[in-house]
Amino acid sequence: VQLQASGGGLVQAGGSLRLSCVASGSIFSIDSMGWYRQAPGKQRELVATITSVGSTNYADSVKGRFTISRDNAKNTVYLQMNSLKPEDTAVYYCKGVVKVFYQLLKDYWGKGTLVTVSS
Repeated sequence: VQLQASGGGLVQAGGSLRLSCVASGSIFSIDSMGWYRQAPGKQRELVATITSVGSTNYADSVKGRFTISRDNAKNTVYLQMNSLKPEDTAVYYCKGVVKVFYQLLKDYWGKGTLVTVSS
């Protein structure tokens, strides 16, 4: 199973970006999917998660600005980021809780995409 994130880049404060993450491989089903981020010198933190039926959870710091969504048919999760702030600068990682055929649920991580917000 591989998760490939894309959509990062450089944006000015107040701008928007949309991240995408596609899961591929021998996937039987995907439970939750989510986005996490790690800023320089800091620990990785949760940004947002979404279950297979669409229930969402957000970090307080992004509520009202970020929106997570997913397309189950495409095994894809999105993160729409609006009103970006310099403190949103980080490497953003996607994670999927995936059931591979004949195996238990397991966490899979993408390699990350860099988001840089200039002031």
